[in-house]
Amino acid sequence: MHIRIATRKSLLALWQAEHVAALLREHVAGCTVELVPLSTRGDEGLDRSLPKIGGKGLVITELEVAMKEGRADIAVHSMKDVPAHMPDGFRLAAILERGNPCDALVAAGGLTLETLPEGARIGSSSLRRQAQILARRPDVSVHPLRGNVQTRLAKLDAGEFDAIVLAAAGLERLGLEERIAEVLDPERMLPAAGQGVIGIECPDDRDELIAALAVLQHADSAATTAAERAVAHRLEADCQSPVASYATLAGGRVTLTALVARADGSEVLRATRTGPVGEARATGLALADELLAAGAAQILADEAA
Repeated sequence: MHIRIATRKSLLALWQAEHVAALLREHVAGCTVELVPLSTRGDEGLDRSLPKIGGKGLVITELEVAMKEGRADIAVHSMKDVPAHMPDGFRLAAILERGNPCDALVAAGGLTLETLPEGARIGSSSLRRQAQILARRPDVSVHPLRGNVQTRLAKLDAGEFDAIVLAAAGLERLGLEERIAEVLDPERMLPAAGQGVIGIECPDDRDELIAALAVLQHADSAATTAAERAVAHRLEADCQSPVASYATLAGGRVTLTALVARADGSEVLRATRTGPVGEARATGLALADELLAAGAAQILADEAA
């Protein structure tokens, strides 16, 4: 079997695609793999905010077009960027073992979120991160920051920001752990649904391909990812929404925490629920309903206005 992987051209996207390619060669007998690097409008339009050009879903849609046109067989994604609603004709065929789910603060001089000076400029285009930062540090300011990991680090190094927040998994996968000043644990910064998880998407009519990809499925990571994504699905949130969710497994049960917040950090709704691991998605839906009952719909409506 020959498998062509559609991927963005950023170093992190290529790392993820190469990682999947190595797993396929190792676990699927006789498998050969080819990378199909693509330029996307999401990568090229760095002078405009991501929501204005279609959001992160735009990037994923362009990879799906490549699969639909027969130029690629699968696409590899950071699950935190994958919309909660999968489009018709496609499916998530495998969820890989989760990496570091946490966010990371990158700042000079070993500064932490608590020790950054008053008025510090923090770079992040994530409303989820912004809301949680401002809830803890209302004296700092958060400013848009786009581009790949290297571009964002260069802007920090050029003095445009006092600190930036990135996914710890991305920095670790690129061998940039030394840039991390502080790992922000989920108690202080609840991550995005599926953060640290790599997923493989393919057309849903490719039965032989789907069966081959199934050998890469990591059951525990699939369960926690399902719980987390169910929250976003019920809330009709996307990766630009100020919504976070994080699940862990222990003793055959899933423990899920989620939050909805105002982007300025002035109001944060947070709740936790547990359930059997076999009912991970149902647990996520129930927790989202709990947040909706507490006023999440109004917060999200206000933030989208």
